[in-house]
Amino acid sequence: MNTRIIDAKGLACPMPIVKAKKAIDAMESGQMMELLTTDQGSLNDVQAWVKRTGHELVEIREEQGAYSFRIQKK
Repeated sequence: MNTRIIDAKGLACPMPIVKAKKAIDAMESGQMMELLTTDQGSLNDVQAWVKRTGHELVEIREEQGAYSFRIQKK
């Protein structure tokens, strides 16, 4: 199964969440999305959004100021 990559690097809140929502709405249940951001606020924002929407946050990685969130659509 392919993972959909959403590049929201360089965008400030709320744009990473807006892009993630638009992408996940077009996906089928069970599909994976990887959201890439550089906004430090996205650490809290993405976790809160995933909890609120009922999707699964599979993994968070941080490397040199860039964040990667692997999210599975429920």
